[in-house]
Amino acid sequence: MAARVVSGCTVFRTACAPPLPRAALLHSRFHLRPSILRGRPNWGPRLGGLCLRRCSFPSLVDSVMEELKLLRSSKRVRASSKVGLLSSDVWILQKGTLLEFCKDSERTLLAVAQKPDGKRNWMVSDQNGITSSIKPQQITYVVPGVENFNNEALADFIQKAQELLDPSLLEYAWMELLEKNRSVTAEDLAKIIYGGTEPLECYCAHLLLFKDDIYFSTVKRKGSCSIYEPRSTVQVEEVLHQKRVKKASENELQEFIELLRSAKAMPLHSKPPRSSWTIDEKIYKRIESLEAYALDVFKSDEQSRTAGLILKAMGLPKMSSVAANLLIDIGYFPVHVNLDLLKYNICTEYSNEVLMAAENALNCSSDPDEMIRKDFTSLKIYAIDVDEADELDDALSATRLQDGRIKVWIHVADPTCFVQPQSIIDREAMRRGTSIFLPTATFPMFPEKLAMEGMSLQQGRICNAVSVSVVLREDGRDFSELLNLNLEEEADLKILLRPPHSGYSGVVNRFGPIFICLAELGAIDTATIEPRIKVINPDDPEPSINLYVENQADPAMRLVLEMMLLCGEVVATFGSHNNIPLPYRGQPQSNISTSAFSHLPEGPVRSAAYVKIMRGAELDFRKPIRHGVLGIPGYVQFTSPIRRYMDLASHYQVKAFLRGESLPFSAGQLEGIASLVNIHTRVAKRLQNSSLRYWLLEFLRRQPTERTFHALVLRFVKDRIAALLLMEVGIEASASVSIGVQIGDEIKVQVHKSHPRDDVLSVKEV
Repeated sequence: MAARVVSGCTVFRTACAPPLPRAALLHSRFHLRPSILRGRPNWGPRLGGLCLRRCSFPSLVDSVMEELKLLRSSKRVRASSKVGLLSSDVWILQKGTLLEFCKDSERTLLAVAQKPDGKRNWMVSDQNGITSSIKPQQITYVVPGVENFNNEALADFIQKAQELLDPSLLEYAWMELLEKNRSVTAEDLAKIIYGGTEPLECYCAHLLLFKDDIYFSTVKRKGSCSIYEPRSTVQVEEVLHQKRVKKASENELQEFIELLRSAKAMPLHSKPPRSSWTIDEKIYKRIESLEAYALDVFKSDEQSRTAGLILKAMGLPKMSSVAANLLIDIGYFPVHVNLDLLKYNICTEYSNEVLMAAENALNCSSDPDEMIRKDFTSLKIYAIDVDEADELDDALSATRLQDGRIKVWIHVADPTCFVQPQSIIDREAMRRGTSIFLPTATFPMFPEKLAMEGMSLQQGRICNAVSVSVVLREDGRDFSELLNLNLEEEADLKILLRPPHSGYSGVVNRFGPIFICLAELGAIDTATIEPRIKVINPDDPEPSINLYVENQADPAMRLVLEMMLLCGEVVATFGSHNNIPLPYRGQPQSNISTSAFSHLPEGPVRSAAYVKIMRGAELDFRKPIRHGVLGIPGYVQFTSPIRRYMDLASHYQVKAFLRGESLPFSAGQLEGIASLVNIHTRVAKRLQNSSLRYWLLEFLRRQPTERTFHALVLRFVKDRIAALLLMEVGIEASASVSIGVQIGDEIKVQVHKSHPRDDVLSVKEV
């Protein structure tokens, strides 16, 4: 603002900036420029910012007119520059222009324009001495009043800008601009806080505004020209409050990081117990966030953000496996934690209500089927199962009839004498769907005490069972090659050394006979070897691992499998003849004939080829459907009612029919139950497979590097890369094999790498 007072031939003139608070004035640097006056002015004494000048009156008029002319011209030039800037950055750029550009989302750099690069881009040399091509939209500010800037002066310019920056000035400017409700550009702010618009002052004002997130907000931006407006007092107070909260949170986070680092550095036996991380609520919330990140199951976006901040502060990549390893390193997770068990939220405990109901069921001595139950205690009954089986739900017995035929009995545990449909125990079993068998633990479908002491078949105790009988016909075959149990003293069992599907002339359940006649229907043999592992003290860093491999082609195991399939076929036939809704299981025949694999060796090699072409199983709840793999017209899973809920549902249906009662489930209800149960069954299967593989890899990791394993070549994946089956372990791997090795050959391999947590297995031929 220019103020002139004419008194005779004396003019008082002062150049004034808009008023600032006193504290601001102490930091400001005003540049006061005298007017351009014609003639020879007589300069009087300078009083602060006030200049006293003496000149003739005609000179004054001329001077004022010329100054107004120059002022208008200056305004036109500035307006023209701004228009050019707003319309296109390319128009104002020229070699030597000093500008700031956005290098990436987190960095801005000062640079000097060198030359155009195409129609719109420019080559620039930045403060780090790097030349690159930038787009117009990357430019965040063009420093005004600079021509032919020297690249070598960039460092000095930046240093001076840092010295001149004073963020406290921004608050005083905000107070004044808020009072006047006025928006500003960087040049406007430079006038207010520095008293001028020199390039350095404008750039410093830009930096203050550009980096500010408290007092000003951007209201308009075109090209590299931004207009800022002051935030309201309420908004500023809220921003400052959020900053204080954020600062406190950052301090708490840093303290938490120190706790993690301290626990991570401790020896394994000295790490803090898991419970110590749950005492403080704020600490536990951060631990929960890491746990959710490790399992990839977030309850909120906040959990994901918190876990990411923790990993970043620890200098770790944002990966779920890294979060899991961190929780292991601090002792929150055991070394061999089963992440899938946590991820799938598997129920490992029972409510007190269910446990009480199970106890009451055990103490109830009444048997609802006592009047129609038959006494088979005179039969010698055999339960063939693995040594570590926790519960027995099926057994066999056989007698030879006077006409020479063999009568087989398949005895299945009868849990329905303890539990009824829709009871609290039944609903819990349906919710679980199946028992889960892991190397480290078993999570039964029923409470353990009820399943083991009440429902399971036990040696030396009279047990309730549902028994199915089948009369096998003679056809003159020699079956000694198929089954040879070497049980000379067990004459009753030795008569079963024959394939059950050679045909049978009658089926008798314990409530009455059903006569049918079937012939062999071409079942597919998918027998292979299956590993089983039991882990003792799984929470220890080095738990004990017991591994054994079950050969499904073993005569004893084959006998059990065949008899269980025979039982399922009989129940399907019984249900079909009596129109009983049951979960009839079938499997469509593959479009590829099994004869295409007849050249492959029998056993795991041929079985692996069969599995590749098998189609998915199907269910029908009204009538049997053909099971192409088993080679039978119908099949119902019936022999594991303690372990599988759909087997239990079949027991409910069959027993209600035999009692002459209304069936508990319609076909539609069974279908709904199966849909729910199958979800849990698939989860259980994935969990069992992943857990088994983890411990197999852990077993291999512990083996001496020089140990060799026998590996069977199952197939070739690519060129000489073969899929192998490690016979002593029962796990598949792949490796490059020598020229001349064929499918079905057995080679020797050594384990090169085995990382359970990363699911990595590498073997090499030796």
